Amino acid sequence: MAGLAIGDALGRPVEGMSSQEIRDTYGDVENFLSQTPGGSDDTEYAILTATALLKYGKGISASQFAELWIEKVCYQAENFLGAGFSEMAAIANLKSGLLPPQSGKHIHSWSDGLAMRVAPIGIVGAGNFELTTRLTIADGEVSHAGEGIHSGVAIAVAIAAAMSGASAAKCFLAAKSSIPQDSWTYRAIIKVEEILELNATDEIHILTDKLVGAVATHEYHYADLAPEAASLALAAVMYGEGDFVKTVRFAVNMGRDADTIAAMAGAVSGAIVGYEEIPDHWRDSVQTVQGTCLAFTKGQNPVALADELVLL
Repeated sequence: MAGLAIGDALGRPVEGMSSQEIRDTYGDVENFLSQTPGGSDDTEYAILTATALLKYGKGISASQFAELWIEKVCYQAENFLGAGFSEMAAIANLKSGLLPPQSGKHIHSWSDGLAMRVAPIGIVGAGNFELTTRLTIADGEVSHAGEGIHSGVAIAVAIAAAMSGASAAKCFLAAKSSIPQDSWTYRAIIKVEEILELNATDEIHILTDKLVGAVATHEYHYADLAPEAASLALAAVMYGEGDFVKTVRFAVNMGRDADTIAAMAGAVSGAIVGYEEIPDHWRDSVQTVQGTCLAFTKGQNPVALADELVLL
C-alpha cells in the first residue's frame, strides 16, 4: 500500500505526458516534484477496496462491493477530482439502479481503474491466486468488464505472489499466467517481455521508448487503457529486479498514465521488498490521504489499512 501511494504521488505531476515531454521538462523524475506530495484517485480507490474487504471479509461478493460504492462514493457532495472515466460511468450506472456486472459494462470498461486499486486484494490473497482472482473479478464487475478485469487480475496476482515471497521475475510470470492467452492484456505482457529480453543492454531512455511504442495506443484519446498500463507496470517490475527505487522511477519516466503505471509497479515492488526497504522520506510522505477524489478517504492512512488487511 505504501508502494502504491508513493508511485501515485511520484507520477501524478507528469500524468498524461509522454516520456520525451518528461525528459524535456524535468530531465528524469527521481523524487517528488511537489513539496507537499500526495496521491490521487489511484490510492483513494485502493482504500475503497480495502474498506470493502475489511467490512465484508474474504467471502465478499460483487453486490457487496457495489453496496460500499453506493454508501461511500456515489452520493458524495464534493467533486470527484481526477476520477477516471470508468469510475464515473460506474457511479452513474449504480445511481441509475444498475448492479454488477451491468454497472461495469460501459464504453470505458477497459480502463486501468481496477488494476490501480487491487493492492488490498493482493495482500489478502497472499499466495492464493484462486482467491485473488475471485476477489478481483468481484470488485472489477462494479466498474469494469473484459480487458479491464483481465488487467486487474494480472496486477492483483503479481502482488499476491510477491506477498508470498516471489521474486520480480516470478511475479511477472504469475501475472502472465493468470489471464486468458487470447486477451489483449496477455498479448501486451508478451510484447514487453520480449522487448526486455532482446534489449536488456539498451540505454534506459531507448528501452523506455521501445516499451511504450510497442503497447501504447496513441490513436485513443487518453492513456489509461488497462492492457497498456498494466503491461508497462509489469515491465517496470521486471526491469527493477526487486529494487523498489529503480522500479518506480522507471515506471514514472515512461509517462502516459504515469501515476497509475507507477502506482501498480510500486504496489508489486513494495510487496516484493517489504515496507522497511522503501526509503524513509518516501514512506513518511504517504501516511495520510488527502481525499481529493473520494471524500471519505480524507485523513486515512494506507499503511495502517495494510496492517488490517494482513490480519484478514
